[in-house]
Amino acid sequence: MQTASYPEERALWVDSGVRSRKRKADVAIHLQDPDEEVAQIEMNRKKQYEQGSWDQSTCRSPHRLIPTPEKEDGECRLGLSPFAAHRFTPVRASPLPILQWGSKDVVWKNMVHKEHSYVRDKHFMQRHPQLQPKMRSILVDWLMEVCEVYKLHRDTFYLAQDLFDRFMSTQQNVVKTRLQLIGISALFIAAKLEEIYPPKLYQFAYVTDGACTEDDILKMELIVMKSLGWSLSPLTIVSWLNIYMQVAYLKEDCEVLLPQYPQQIFVQITELLDVCVLDLGCLEFTYGVLAACALYHFSSLELVAKVSGYRWSELEECATWMIPFAMTIKEAGSSPLRQFRGVAPEDLHNIQTHINSLDLLDKAQAKQAVLAEENRTSPVPSGVLTPPQSSKKHKPGLLALA
Repeated sequence: MQTASYPEERALWVDSGVRSRKRKADVAIHLQDPDEEVAQIEMNRKKQYEQGSWDQSTCRSPHRLIPTPEKEDGECRLGLSPFAAHRFTPVRASPLPILQWGSKDVVWKNMVHKEHSYVRDKHFMQRHPQLQPKMRSILVDWLMEVCEVYKLHRDTFYLAQDLFDRFMSTQQNVVKTRLQLIGISALFIAAKLEEIYPPKLYQFAYVTDGACTEDDILKMELIVMKSLGWSLSPLTIVSWLNIYMQVAYLKEDCEVLLPQYPQQIFVQITELLDVCVLDLGCLEFTYGVLAACALYHFSSLELVAKVSGYRWSELEECATWMIPFAMTIKEAGSSPLRQFRGVAPEDLHNIQTHINSLDLLDKAQAKQAVLAEENRTSPVPSGVLTPPQSSKKHKPGLLALA
């Protein structure tokens, strides 16, 4: 009986083993490793590239533009988008010093190209008939106040302002009741990108006084990031200002990444920028130009040209537009360096502060109207906030502020 049943048992064992292996294979198919999928896609693309499977008549792949002895220049033309065409245009001269960790020319070109890739629509308010420019000013001023309450950095505030403006450029017919939600969501995103210890979600919802719930912020966060195509790292105005001032004050024996400029001077210039960004006219200019013009009103054209690479023809319009704001800041006087509990002394100038920005904005806009009526549209030669030229004790290349 044992010999008779053995083949049947063996057949049953073999049959069950086959079925077991077959079930495992099915599971493996449905639970394929995502990394294997990516590798397979890349392998297929590589094969297509090696076989030349694309349409060589149009030559759409940029890899085909690698110069070889067998191919003459001009044999193949590449259809470039407006931005791609701009990438190959020469940029202004690099003011950066020699870097130990990279090429100063490559770093500078990447910074300039990045600035032009993050485009804002200066006419985005026309896409929202129910909104007024004053509403944007109130919202941005409120975001500035929230940043001061939570001791957030200036980089965080200016990134939130950029996210808000670019997001509004992608939308239509936004109602005013949604502005606060969009603004606090932009600040929520910026804080997670810039802060080491960002505030919690409930803290952002708390400052809205019940107008925005935590779920509302999370949903809007995803909408904002998708609308911006996950492009969340522009060079903001304060980033450019930091670069300009670092170059202006840099010593040969110092590391370029360590701040060398006085904190008080940096705070004074950022106060001018804080008022400027409340006005819708700031959208007319790139961030690099805005930072350079703010520095111009505190120093001189020679210094600005040295640290930014801009020519006067590129700055004149923005410098003229900024005159009423600079005059208002001059009349109001500069604020002392604020002290924040728990913030390191060397980081105090980086904390976003809130001044009477809306009042200063109203005064600046009033001066703007007066200057327009009087036809006084030319900036003063040395900048509105530059001290008298009699002060020659300062070293060349350094800012001379009262």
